[in-house]
Amino acid sequence: MPAVPVYRKIINDIRDRIESGELKAGDKLPSIAELMQAYECSDTPVKAALGRLQDAGVLEGHQGRGVYVMGTPSAVSSSPGGQQ
Repeated sequence: MPAVPVYRKIINDIRDRIESGELKAGDKLPSIAELMQAYECSDTPVKAALGRLQDAGVLEGHQGRGVYVMGTPSAVSSSPGGQQ
């Protein structure tokens, strides 16, 4: 079984935290630097995960202010190319 890419792990983790109620609409996510430390990775997979979640309308980023939870992750796919 192939290893799950780091960006998918991040997507799945954030999605799970929203679904469980740990993160709610309006909550601010940790900074990219904090996420890099938490997932022990570079900024590339963190930015990829956040970008996919933003594209799906789950998160919203504000330059210089952070990334916030906007809604539920039901429409987010963690598969390559965004296919469900």
